Amino acid sequence: MHSDLSEILLNKQEIECRVQELGNLIAQDYLGKQLHMVSVLKGSMVFMADLMRTIDLPLTIDCMAVSSYGSGAVSAGVVQVVKDLSTPAEGKDVLVVEDVMDTGLSLASIIGLLGGRGARSVRVCTLLNKPGRRHPTVALQPDYVGFEIPDVFVVGYGLDYNELYRNLPYIGVLDRRIYSV
Repeated sequence: MHSDLSEILLNKQEIECRVQELGNLIAQDYLGKQLHMVSVLKGSMVFMADLMRTIDLPLTIDCMAVSSYGSGAVSAGVVQVVKDLSTPAEGKDVLVVEDVMDTGLSLASIIGLLGGRGARSVRVCTLLNKPGRRHPTVALQPDYVGFEIPDVFVVGYGLDYNELYRNLPYIGVLDRRIYSV
């Protein structure tokens, strides 16, 4: 697996340090509130597990899975909920935890969906932000960002290519020879 990477973009220590910093910020911002964290499956599972352990507040968690579909590799911006929340979002302060924010189309749809279901507030925490990939119609900016990265294909720490590489303890750039076949 390691030989499939062209470089390590973020090592384990960098990730651990930043996750702790994010947890501290989130704990400050949600002090006195009941935080409800929602992991966007599958990529954010590892990040959310580590992040929630750094937040010294009472909190609840849930998961949802969404799929963007369209023609080919380009999202049409339409999001289909594949796995919905187990509990209602109504009246809750929701923090959506995402692995990578690129076009922002999926996250914009999720925020609209949760807001429409009566969430008190909806914020976004993303491990990785790719502002260069943002869709021109999306004005959404994440509230909490782990790292801003260039437009490269990354895997590890929950991120995958064909469901592989999620278990790497760091984030690496996948060599083009792997996905250009």
